[in-house]
Amino acid sequence: MRLFITLISLLIALPGLAQTPTDSAFVRDNYTKLDRQIAMRDGKKLYTVIYVPKDASGSAKYPFLMERTPYSAGPYGEGNYPKSGPGPSVELSREKFIFVYQDVRGRYMSEGDFEEMTPAGGTINESTDTYDTVEWLLKNIPNNNGRVGITGISYPGFYATAALPNAHPAIRAVSPQAPVTDEFMGDDARHNGAFFLLDNFSFMNYFDAPRSGPVANYDVLFSNRTPDVYQFFLNLGPVKNANGAAYFNNKGKIWNEYVQHDTYDAYWQSRDIRRALGRVPTGVATLVVGGWYDAEDLFGALKTYEALEKRPQNKNQLVMGPWTHGAWARREWLGLGDFQFGSNTAQTYRDELETPFFTYYLKDKGTFGKDEARLFNTGTNQWQSFDKWPTTNSQRIVFSLNQNGKLTSTSFKSTSSGTASNSVEYISDPAKPVPYTDGTWSRRNNAYLIEDQRFAARRPDVLVFQTEPLTEDLTLAGPIGVNLRVATTGTDADFIVKVIDVLPDTAQSPRPTVAGARVATMGGYQRLIRADVMRGKFRQSMERPTAFTPNLNVPTTVSFTLNDALHTIKKGHRLMVQVQSSWFPLVDRNPQTFKAANDVTEADYQKATIRLFTDASGITVTVLK
Repeated sequence: MRLFITLISLLIALPGLAQTPTDSAFVRDNYTKLDRQIAMRDGKKLYTVIYVPKDASGSAKYPFLMERTPYSAGPYGEGNYPKSGPGPSVELSREKFIFVYQDVRGRYMSEGDFEEMTPAGGTINESTDTYDTVEWLLKNIPNNNGRVGITGISYPGFYATAALPNAHPAIRAVSPQAPVTDEFMGDDARHNGAFFLLDNFSFMNYFDAPRSGPVANYDVLFSNRTPDVYQFFLNLGPVKNANGAAYFNNKGKIWNEYVQHDTYDAYWQSRDIRRALGRVPTGVATLVVGGWYDAEDLFGALKTYEALEKRPQNKNQLVMGPWTHGAWARREWLGLGDFQFGSNTAQTYRDELETPFFTYYLKDKGTFGKDEARLFNTGTNQWQSFDKWPTTNSQRIVFSLNQNGKLTSTSFKSTSSGTASNSVEYISDPAKPVPYTDGTWSRRNNAYLIEDQRFAARRPDVLVFQTEPLTEDLTLAGPIGVNLRVATTGTDADFIVKVIDVLPDTAQSPRPTVAGARVATMGGYQRLIRADVMRGKFRQSMERPTAFTPNLNVPTTVSFTLNDALHTIKKGHRLMVQVQSSWFPLVDRNPQTFKAANDVTEADYQKATIRLFTDASGITVTVLK
């Protein structure tokens, strides 16, 4: 959902995604634009923009390819054509479909009231709105072939997923891409209960602006520009200060819901679309797409695929590439941060996966690959195919965190109570939280998920454990389990665990260089593979948080799972794990006092000593055999 508020990110959510522009003359010459308001079963009208191929007549019949969006179906007015498109890619635009864009209920030019991640229950929901729209399209747009495809990235990806339960029989192919899925457990709002402050503060300033009725544009709630978001959020103080007069001022409905619902209660659970995916008809093909470097909805892509796999006789496939949020829609995607991927991975995706998927299922044209999962290995820069994900051709290896900073593949004592003699400590100070990225930034650094972690490893409040140089390649292929045995002098604490590929001292830059230029060294680069946070009070239950006993001799277990990875750590590299208790301002500061976020005051932020019992802590990785 959270297309980070930059121009390119907003373009990703709109018709005619960020690609080599197809000028409006192409759209005018090849498509007729129709603006319609389609009545739903409760009488509310949803604004819908339709592009019909001009040769749709006689024997030339086309399927529908639809996106339902909260980000505007515009441009509005039948005389106003988009500068690119009308499809989600140049390839699909030239292939020709009847393209449909719809403002969802309560957004932009549609009637009704908007509900964040509309729950799937009740008599009116996103499935029923999609059903009613499809029924109208089939009856009122001539020369269609009776088939419908649905796609969307991010929040539109959620609407693609939400179309699946009790889907209209004409819906044949659905591609949820970076779909928002469970906002408390791992998508945009929270991860394991920890609030993602930086993204949501910026996003809700635009998205949460109220309206009194249909509008073509929204205003921001407040003006906020800062050269240093780290310092800005430190100065802001507790999360509740965001509702001050200078900021949300209690005008942000969704912001207030996010902050007030501090546990995994009915609000969040009813918005987990996975709970409705048992009602998906067997005839619908699904292609779930995600990016390994998606800072918003990596969890959503993997978990949507996982939920759809539980259906009997499913036609469900997964694509994961080396992409940030929606980057597969770019005309080119060659690299990220300090790393190149060796090919235009976005073009490969469109040519070999997205376009064939829709043409095969909606037009009976060509073939579509039988690979269950097509995934990019971020360590080898190669696409790999699997007949199941996670693959069964794997084994699990436990790496123990040792007191001397070593990481060894000998099982940790998961049932151990821990002893002070086999432990390490650090002081977590909310006044000086560990930054999530290096340098000074005015917005989120979109490449932080591949960034060199040496800036963090140098801090005394970050624990570092690493293997000896590997004697053979090690391919991580699946989720990564975390098991920590900890104690604290506070009553709450966050635990961020990072899994890292440490390049050898002789490593050089993979970026192309000008002939004769000096090749930059990357020796010792600590390349982030996967990382996430667990808010400690939820270690036993997401619904019922539990305080820590503030005593360094009273250990407790904190276990959680990092998202899947497919990454080969090559021979000569090292595997590293870092453990810390803040990740700021990506994640709001834990006051280390057991309180709901909206009740925290400045006085509640307390230093805490964190003790990690190394004879009972480690990670469990799934690796290819």
